Amino acid sequence: MNDKESRVVASVVQAGSLLLDTPGTLEKLADLAATARAARAQLAVFPEAFVGGYPKGMQFGTSLGIRTAAGREEFRAYFDSAIDVPSAETDFIGRVARENQLYLVTGVIERSGGTLYCTVLFFSPAGQLLGKHRKLMPTALERVVWGSGDGSTLTVLDTPIGKIGAVICWENYMPLLRTAMYAKGIELYCAPTVDDRDVWTASMRHIACEGRCFVLSACQYLPGNSNVGGASGGQNPLIRGGSCIATPLGEWLVEPAYGSEQILTAEIERAKIAEGKFDLDVVGHYARADVFQLQVNESPQTAVSRLPPAEI
Repeated sequence: MNDKESRVVASVVQAGSLLLDTPGTLEKLADLAATARAARAQLAVFPEAFVGGYPKGMQFGTSLGIRTAAGREEFRAYFDSAIDVPSAETDFIGRVARENQLYLVTGVIERSGGTLYCTVLFFSPAGQLLGKHRKLMPTALERVVWGSGDGSTLTVLDTPIGKIGAVICWENYMPLLRTAMYAKGIELYCAPTVDDRDVWTASMRHIACEGRCFVLSACQYLPGNSNVGGASGGQNPLIRGGSCIATPLGEWLVEPAYGSEQILTAEIERAKIAEGKFDLDVVGHYARADVFQLQVNESPQTAVSRLPPAEI
């Protein structure tokens, strides 16, 4: 890898969805992608649930053992704002990636049958949908509205700008999931989130140091006066941001930013990954495979399987 091949310009997009307004959110994504490209970005990472929205503060009429008619209507509206994969909406995002010549990574709420998934989609600069990752473990009340992904979407893509993958929000607190991604050789570790706590950014530094990879965390910013994104400012935002980029030694390349919608851009030197693994490769020379082993089931898990007709 020569010096030019080693360098990648990447942006993390800190912005909020227009909740229950997917067409408006897609137009916003297009504008933000163009801004990232104007900053010379080759890769743009958007937050968790950017398309479809993160319904922070909503309860959908639930308490233990109880669902309400109003909550079901609220869920139906949220369900209607989700997207199928593939669909006209993914075609639109693909066009945005192509028009801006970007690798584009974005969180979406994916609709599949009667179930919603918190998903990340990966697009190439040619506009191709390269793959997806479904969140394995929705957190707390998220489990009321989102299903759980399986091991078939532990996606790491080998691209000309590096090996790109995504681990969503509190999935990053799953040590075995992180290990599985390290074993796939992830270099540009995307961490879309809505977690704006200080402890989150400490975890991003730890993961970068542990995995000897670049961690790019994109968090939503939502003002506190409504569940609808798009505005900046406000004294008590609903989600305050905290997007950041960390190096393979766990140092800040871009420090966490709070308090407004913004795009954070930096030049990444992929050669620093090999320098970091000189003394720590947690799935290589630091693994102790004679003591510890991890088995990962990457087979799709389906409720219904069809056997071939029996021969007579």
